[in-house]
Amino acid sequence: MSRHVGLRLFRMDGRLEAGVDEAGRGCLAGPVTAAAVIPGERGKGWLKLGLDDSKKLGPDARSALRQRIEAEAEAWCVGWASVEEIEELNILQATYLAMHRAIDGLQVQPEHVLIDGNRFKPHAIPHTCEIKGDGRFLSIAAASILAKTHRDALMQDLSEQHPHYGWDGNKGYPTPAHKAAILEHGHTHHHRTTFRGVQGTLFA
Repeated sequence: MSRHVGLRLFRMDGRLEAGVDEAGRGCLAGPVTAAAVIPGERGKGWLKLGLDDSKKLGPDARSALRQRIEAEAEAWCVGWASVEEIEELNILQATYLAMHRAIDGLQVQPEHVLIDGNRFKPHAIPHTCEIKGDGRFLSIAAASILAKTHRDALMQDLSEQHPHYGWDGNKGYPTPAHKAAILEHGHTHHHRTTFRGVQGTLFA
């Protein structure tokens, strides 16, 4: 039996839904990214390509799915919250900001939004939170793919400017090599200086 058989549309009373997910909350560097996707009827075909929670897929599979999602979704949008906004608001509020920007940027307004996780800052559009929704609902899985691939591409570009930190591989997450690089080279303006891993207190 396919492991993707559980992915389904939420569709409360037939209302048009958008799935929303984020990437980069636990990173030491870079923005937090969110995506909102309204799959439409063509989205059902993504299951045959292996659509799943982005964390369960390799880079090539995510890249192929991103192309199909962006070409075939009824609507999609990626929203960002910058390092400066993360520092000012805190990571949770910045994540909500990125999610709201993704929802607001959709060219088609959904009637309902389906959020991955157990918390969300209310939006004008009604919402439902679903724990581990990226592995259960098609729209959230698609959003997880876009959020991760767009953020990964940015971190790949930033790595060329700051090669010491290995962002082309760790994407800003707190790997031992990334932490060691911060101790040796200090932090950049792309680092979240309010995070303990950047301050160095985790390594004392």
